[in-house]
Amino acid sequence: MAEFEKITINLSVVDLGSVDLLVDQGFYGSRTDFVRAAIRAQLDKHAGEVDRVVHTKTMVLGVTKIGRKDLEAAARRHERLKLQVLGVLIIDQDVPAALFSETVEAVQVYGSIRASADVRRVIEGKHLAE
Repeated sequence: MAEFEKITINLSVVDLGSVDLLVDQGFYGSRTDFVRAAIRAQLDKHAGEVDRVVHTKTMVLGVTKIGRKDLEAAARRHERLKLQVLGVLIIDQDVPAALFSETVEAVQVYGSIRASADVRRVIEGKHLAE
């Protein structure tokens, strides 16, 4: 089962009423179903552009998980990582902020980041410039 992230949107009362009417008439099971269908339609419409950017920027698509052993190996190789993710970046909870700072040069995530508070603070200073 796919993981979901919650978003909040503001709609005019007329737009919201139109959505409710479509739900009431059976076109959609709920407001959420309508919003998901609308978002999916727009993503499908722009799929080529998303693919182009992902391939041009050599982004990882999906879930990227980085653990302490991964970063320790990068440190031994004197490697500085640039993390570019479209999806979810997960940094294991046992990763020390100092190790992350030492081995990760830049971070760019379109989606969500799951990491300890200390690592999140380090990430804030490592956003990749466009």
